[in-house]
Amino acid sequence: METISILSIISIAFLGSFGHCIGMCGGIVLAYSTIKIQPASSKVSKTTAHLLYSFGRVLTYSILGAVFGLLGGVITYNSTANGILLLVAGFTMVLAGLSLMGKLKFLTLIEHSFSSSSFYKATFKKVLNSKSNMSFFILGMLNGLLPCGFVYFFAITAASTASPFYGAFVMMIFGLSTIPAMFSLGFLTSLGTATSFRNMMMSLSSFAVIIYGAYTIYSGYGHLSR
Repeated sequence: METISILSIISIAFLGSFGHCIGMCGGIVLAYSTIKIQPASSKVSKTTAHLLYSFGRVLTYSILGAVFGLLGGVITYNSTANGILLLVAGFTMVLAGLSLMGKLKFLTLIEHSFSSSSFYKATFKKVLNSKSNMSFFILGMLNGLLPCGFVYFFAITAASTASPFYGAFVMMIFGLSTIPAMFSLGFLTSLGTATSFRNMMMSLSSFAVIIYGAYTIYSGYGHLSR
């Protein structure tokens, strides 16, 4: 993968994690921080819990990335097919960026809040009530499967790599880049209600998504012109 792509992915994921991710998944972090972590627990114990949760998310994202990368590899059997995939991915990224800005309902039509999901109520309740360290990891893995516009965006990016390895790499970078925001939220609950800060980060990440989408479209045309 090109350096510009890696830096773009890190930037988009990091900025977006303080906006979209906190809004979508912050409730889970606040829930397990309240239910599963005792106030008297040591900082080491709390840190371990938050990291296990985050690494669980990263593992799920990496697996999804490998799957989408594999699918992209099946589709892109030549330069023309690869160019078409990049064009489709690029235009979809631009739509995703506009949706994240609130200009379109492209992503909101395919994602929903976990708080009203029957999957959340049935599965998460059991894991939330467990006190074992492994339950934090499992909770993170389950969280990684929840419908999320940002996950969809990076899944598209993973597919555009046309490689299971690089697809997993893209999603791993995404997951790792979101850890600072979700980790901080576990210790600073006020971060979840800092609306103006979240909106600013969301705007920056949305703009970055659109720019990266345009770059992907440019790359697609490059493949088609060969």
